[in-house]
Amino acid sequence: MSWRCSSTSNEGLIANLLRHGLIKNDAVDRAHFCPTMPYEDSPQRIGYDATISGISAKDSKHAAEALLGRLGPGKRVLDIGSGSGYLTAVLARLVTPGGTVVGIEHIQQLCDLSIENLKKDPVHCGMLQDGTIRIIRGDGRLGYPEGGPYDAIHVGAAASTMHQTLIDQLKAPGRMFIPVDGGFSQYIWRVDKDEEGNVKKEKQYGVMYVPLTDARDFRDED
Repeated sequence: MSWRCSSTSNEGLIANLLRHGLIKNDAVDRAHFCPTMPYEDSPQRIGYDATISGISAKDSKHAAEALLGRLGPGKRVLDIGSGSGYLTAVLARLVTPGGTVVGIEHIQQLCDLSIENLKKDPVHCGMLQDGTIRIIRGDGRLGYPEGGPYDAIHVGAAASTMHQTLIDQLKAPGRMFIPVDGGFSQYIWRVDKDEEGNVKKEKQYGVMYVPLTDARDFRDED
């Protein structure tokens, strides 16, 4: 599917994605967040052992579908492993007015990069200024309790275990989308917390993500 959606312009990419029913609007220009081949519908490297996913890749599509029921005006979202800021921007569009999205990254250079990218668009720049979007440097495995509880949590890297700390930061009701590394394979899990605080964990399908880790020294990274 991905190769059929690629294009040489934002207009072409959006048209192809709309035609295949993979997106519903054209609000966020991928060129603001992807350094090379922004309209190629495939993962692209953004430095520091991180990537931006293809916009119609199975993992991104299923993540959006899984969380959509917990999004809307006034909702709070935590985006762990926010990278270049692209998905953070998409989520922010889905919770306005009145909502907030916290993007958390353990690499300062990626935090700086995402802020620079968000400032390229006046709407996202305004969201940074009014607090709709916050970019935080921190250990994603610990979440960001100061901004919670969250209606939805998206984890964009493979956790070594199902971190209870993140589950605790879900609102009741709330939902988390998280890839978990089982040693020899990774699987997406959907975690739902109901109105009474009961938690249901559902193993879904195999994936391949970079690991969810603490910060390393990237001072020599170009």
